[in-house]
Amino acid sequence: MTAETTVPATPAARPTPLLAGVALTLAEGAALVVWGVYIIVAALVESTRNQGLAEYGGVVILLLGLLPLLAGRALLRLRRWGRSPAVLIHTLCLPVAWFMWGAGGVMAAIGVLVGLAGLAGLVLLLNPKVTAVLYQGADTES
Repeated sequence: MTAETTVPATPAARPTPLLAGVALTLAEGAALVVWGVYIIVAALVESTRNQGLAEYGGVVILLLGLLPLLAGRALLRLRRWGRSPAVLIHTLCLPVAWFMWGAGGVMAAIGVLVGLAGLAGLVLLLNPKVTAVLYQGADTES
């Protein structure tokens, strides 16, 4: 392969549902990274009994946030593998929204937003147009 044959697809080749799904995936990833960093910094600044556990939880959330960021980047490059982690993250939004809804108050309102973001991401990334773009030429690759 030469450099000329690996030219990335033009923006016109990317359907709107794919771009919207990527934007939502990147937003969720950025939110998770920010939340993970916040938990780590808060645990380092405050004195708590479970200090090591709090930092560990922050690192886990930070790493979980890197997954949708990498998936969004892959989807922008029309890499098929990027859709699976993005769909996973959007699916994980649904049980999170359910438990936030159960907390009541402001958390219930935020839970509704998280649930809607998860549903929107699933609808956008599982759209037939997105599937067609990601799997174009898949028959000839085998």
